Amino acid sequence: MKTERLLLYFHTVRYLRLGQIVYQLYYRLARTRVIRQALAPVNELSQRSWRGPWVAPLVRPRSHLGKGVFEFLGERGQVVSAADWNTKEKSKLWLYHLHYLDDLNAVDADIRAAQQTWLVQCWIDDNPPLSGNGWEPYTLSLRLVNLVKWCARQSQIPVHWLASMARQAQALAALEERHIMANHLFANGKALVFIGAFLTGKPGSRWLKRGLNILDREVGEQFLADGGHFELSPMYHSILLWDLCDLVNLADRSGVPELLERVSSWRGVIERGLAWLECMCHPDGDIAFFNDAAFSSAPSLKEIKAYANCLGCSFAEQRRQPLSYVHLVNTGYIAVQLAQGGKALLDVAEVGPSYQPGHAHSDTLSFELSLFGRRVLVNSGISQYGEDIERQRQRSTAAHNTAEINGKNSSEVWAGFRVARRARPVAPKIWEADGRLLVRCAHDGYRRLPGAPVHQRQWAFSTDGLLIVDTLSGCFQNAMARFYLHPAIQIAGHQELCLPEGHKVRWSVTGGQVQIVPSTWHPEFGVAVPNYCIEIPFDGTEVAINFSWE
Repeated sequence: MKTERLLLYFHTVRYLRLGQIVYQLYYRLARTRVIRQALAPVNELSQRSWRGPWVAPLVRPRSHLGKGVFEFLGERGQVVSAADWNTKEKSKLWLYHLHYLDDLNAVDADIRAAQQTWLVQCWIDDNPPLSGNGWEPYTLSLRLVNLVKWCARQSQIPVHWLASMARQAQALAALEERHIMANHLFANGKALVFIGAFLTGKPGSRWLKRGLNILDREVGEQFLADGGHFELSPMYHSILLWDLCDLVNLADRSGVPELLERVSSWRGVIERGLAWLECMCHPDGDIAFFNDAAFSSAPSLKEIKAYANCLGCSFAEQRRQPLSYVHLVNTGYIAVQLAQGGKALLDVAEVGPSYQPGHAHSDTLSFELSLFGRRVLVNSGISQYGEDIERQRQRSTAAHNTAEINGKNSSEVWAGFRVARRARPVAPKIWEADGRLLVRCAHDGYRRLPGAPVHQRQWAFSTDGLLIVDTLSGCFQNAMARFYLHPAIQIAGHQELCLPEGHKVRWSVTGGQVQIVPSTWHPEFGVAVPNYCIEIPFDGTEVAINFSWE
């Protein structure tokens, strides 16, 4: 067991960049120096004159329900004393949301000014510098942006509020998440740019420059040529796309020359990102569940499009013919258009950036399917972060529409945000034959097992059906293919599915005996909805399942 654990560590750490290791050691060994930098005096501060107040759609759901009562992730809590900001009775993720102060820019925030004033003042009074969850760099980043947006809509800001924001910015600059990188470092850069554009003086200029240095590098690194974010999560892609819209908006509002120079480039990234997100959404308009992805944690495609349109970003919705496809080569997804509100989304991607796969799932060769405008086959989604058994199950191969060999994950996901050895898909083959569109791909994620098995999957799409063939080569003990049904899909009669509007989908299987087992679908954090899974244990080396509809 100890050897296995050491191997997990080795195969996880070997992918890290040298800079991540150096900064991990720096923050641990030079703790005194980091604290000294975070608490360094901040002087010469004043509020910059903007062209106009912050103007942007307020789309976040209200989270401060009044009298210190908050609701996040489907769970309520209350702030009565300073200790409640860091209570052990709530999960760390819930407390993070509490410290973000998202309610400052939630629906109807501007007609609840007294409540928002109480919220900001309460946070300042109860959270001394570098104490608790609120002073971790990611929470600092999201809160600073929320504070700037709120303060930029007010006619007058208390001086001690500005001093608190400056202290938070100074702490963030000392604690940038260069050991984590990816979306966390992007959030750090965005926050430093926001506070640097809001406050003048030498510190403001320093934060602005520091934030832009991060963003200049990370925008090009994180958004790939096909428009997708490199962590390969439609949810995080949506979050960062909104961040880019915020940056364009900030440039327009503040008139800061260094920001205006970058607006054209940022708009281009937004436009490509919107095209990618449209491909990765189902006909119902919401995202597919690949890697860490859930509803309500990010703005929707509709909301991002509306925001981008207000900022002058052009985006033309693509209308595609049945049995046409888009191969998002850089991110590794394939979107197949079907007739009558049908769409399939195929995962032939790697796990994400090799040095930061924290939001990756073991979902290689999984897919999702919509028919007649309804989700039919779904990956299981996520309901929580952390390191417990349920988090690990939701990241596992067994929680996705793909094949599992010997009860193992195709990529070694472990803990809450770790991946050791990873599945690498070969380049997919896509072709047309006999009026069908065919996609074939394989991956090597199981070659580490005795017998070096390889999983190959072929999808064959027609105007009224989909045939999926899973083929295993090499030696293995057992294997299982799984297909998860959306909770609204009913199993009616013998091998027939019934959609809510009455549409029927027939299915048949060869190569294994079908088992229908209860499961759960997790469309939001804190939510588990009962559903069913079609399980097919392999009798031999090949299993085929055929879905057909009128």
